[in-house]
Amino acid sequence: MEQGYSTREAAGIVGINLRTGKRWRDGRHSPPGGRRAVPPVRIMEEPPSASRYLTEAERIRIADRLRENASIRRVAADLGRSPSTISREIRRNRRPMPNEGWTYRPFEAEIRRLRPKAGKSGQNIELREFIQDHLMMRWSPEQICWLCGHASPTCRRCT
Repeated sequence: MEQGYSTREAAGIVGINLRTGKRWRDGRHSPPGGRRAVPPVRIMEEPPSASRYLTEAERIRIADRLRENASIRRVAADLGRSPSTISREIRRNRRPMPNEGWTYRPFEAEIRRLRPKAGKSGQNIELREFIQDHLMMRWSPEQICWLCGHASPTCRRCT
């Protein structure tokens, strides 16, 4: 059914009764005998391998290992990451501390990621007024973008 088959088609492919197929899809409800309900069958996907970005847990682990005076290569091996990735992470998110030199701060990355960035309408006064005027006339964002010559609601000129 995850491949787009209906319950009837999937049951036929597997060679089971339609009612059994529905039970597999929905899980069994508690029968009168008092047994517990069984959840539907779900295929568990393996968690993806190391993603491109470090997770919060990985950053905290880096901070812990650095406090233990572990080398960058050792930290990278523990996390299954490249030493250059760990080195760049530490360089980007370290801050000077009084009487301590530099200290890695794992939550600095999140603060940097959330920096406010003004959109194009926030930078261009004429464009902002144009958009505001048409919104006051109850135009939709799609209509405003179409007016400026683009058919997309994510018009680069308007956003």
